[in-house]
Amino acid sequence: MIPAAFDYVAPTSVEDALSALATHGDDAKILAGGQSLLPVLRMRLNAPEVVIDLGRIETLRGVRDDGDAIVIGAMTPHSVVGTDPLVREHALLVHKAVEHLADAQIRHRGTFGGALAHADPAGDLGAPALALGASFVIAGSGGTRTVPAEEFFVDLFETAIGDDEILTEVRIPKHTGWGAHYEKFVRVAHQWPIVAVAATTKGSLGSLEDVRIGLTNMGSTPMRAQATEDALRSGQDLEAAAELADEGTNPPSDLNGEASYRRHLSKVLTRRAVTAAAGG
Repeated sequence: MIPAAFDYVAPTSVEDALSALATHGDDAKILAGGQSLLPVLRMRLNAPEVVIDLGRIETLRGVRDDGDAIVIGAMTPHSVVGTDPLVREHALLVHKAVEHLADAQIRHRGTFGGALAHADPAGDLGAPALALGASFVIAGSGGTRTVPAEEFFVDLFETAIGDDEILTEVRIPKHTGWGAHYEKFVRVAHQWPIVAVAATTKGSLGSLEDVRIGLTNMGSTPMRAQATEDALRSGQDLEAAAELADEGTNPPSDLNGEASYRRHLSKVLTRRAVTAAAGG
């Protein structure tokens, strides 16, 4: 289908983009990489009067070192994130997840911040961001604010970004030397995951110093397998700890699988992901 007619604005600064948002309000939509918005427009599930394209704002692109964290600009394409040496060294889990994200064409067009702001619970980046303790820098008319990942994902396709705000960058605490693995279960290549597990570990199996586990598509937002993490930190066997992976989750039932099937998958994939991350 052809989208409904809309006006197009392409600001070159965050300030100009915020001004356009303030002017057009609810009638405007932000365009990042377009891999989520454009299908919605084509199917006329949304018909904004104005589309504000962030593609010309160069300050929103790139990866940089910021002491104890790396900072990824919201408009940085997945392909850049996936090949950046800072990401590989200090946030290996993000690197592993991007490897599994869609196909090469989408990785070249889609953006890191755009995917996270879309907040699809089946998206591949939310669980790694949550597991790594990322924080999100959001700009608005009143200045900038930083929101931790635990508060950023609010509900299905809903984040802490206000209607008059723009996500500018994502800060990820360095996990230098940590092992990482993203275990994704799909029926067809490049499909949204039925369930996926993002695991990053400090130390090896049997002597884990720390472990952080994020779950994809096990609720309306990305989730942590907190019970499994706690069990592993206390020295519990991985087999038993993985059986706790679905505690506190609320997985959906759909054509790809019932909630009970997803609960089973979360346990199996958690065991695999932690084993691979810890070098077992």
